[in-house]
Amino acid sequence: MHPLEKFKYCPKCGSKHFDINNEKSKKCDNCGFTYYLNPSSATAAFILNDREELLVERRGKEPAKGMLDLPGGFCDNDETAEEGIAREILDETGINVTSTEYLFSLPNVYLYSGLEIHTLDMFFRCTVPEGAEPQAADDAAECFWLPLDDIHTEQFGLRSIRHALRRFLDTYRNGHRH
Repeated sequence: MHPLEKFKYCPKCGSKHFDINNEKSKKCDNCGFTYYLNPSSATAAFILNDREELLVERRGKEPAKGMLDLPGGFCDNDETAEEGIAREILDETGINVTSTEYLFSLPNVYLYSGLEIHTLDMFFRCTVPEGAEPQAADDAAECFWLPLDDIHTEQFGLRSIRHALRRFLDTYRNGHRH
């Protein structure tokens, strides 16, 4: 099913004459409004401590409940991606971010309440105060430092996170440490 099929009524005038315009949009035959389905902005963080351990979380909610994840989440309206990742890290771990560095982005599909949400996941290298100890909160059931050598990407529940981890670890292990 095309993601736009879930939207039956025009969000501007409420008309039911809201039809597929192309693969990216629907158009209202009543008022002429065109709605484009764009990806939601999401963030994820690579946070390393001085022992070369990565901060990871165990997901407390679906999708992929119980699987590992990186700290992060969706950006709010009127906030930058850097503000969003810092807020999510604080919400999920109780740790304040001291700096963020954008690394790369990956497209993803996030199953939420039975609906496939297309996202653009932006990955950051973040630093936190030395000795910071995470306390799981919000949608993180658990958070802990995991040695890089103990990372197995198949233990991470989301496709884009697995792909990003492989990319990050390959770069990190090849001496291109950020």
